[in-house]
Amino acid sequence: MGRIDEVKEILNTLRVAMSLAFGIFILIVGKIVTLYDAESFTELFWISIMASILNLIVILFIVKKISSKTKEIKDL
Repeated sequence: MGRIDEVKEILNTLRVAMSLAFGIFILIVGKIVTLYDAESFTELFWISIMASILNLIVILFIVKKISSKTKEIKDL
């Protein structure tokens, strides 16, 4: 397998991971909204807030890796 094929495969994997992370983020935010509407500010609410922030950090990391791999393809 050539170097460019390897980088493309990594790029595709990162895109799938980003899609999954966005899906998880949407589910978490939906749960936060449901808990907020019910005025249920329990531990689950705050854990969901922290999980959504952590998920955003993961998404930003994946986007940064996608950007670097795209630039790497340009250089090949």
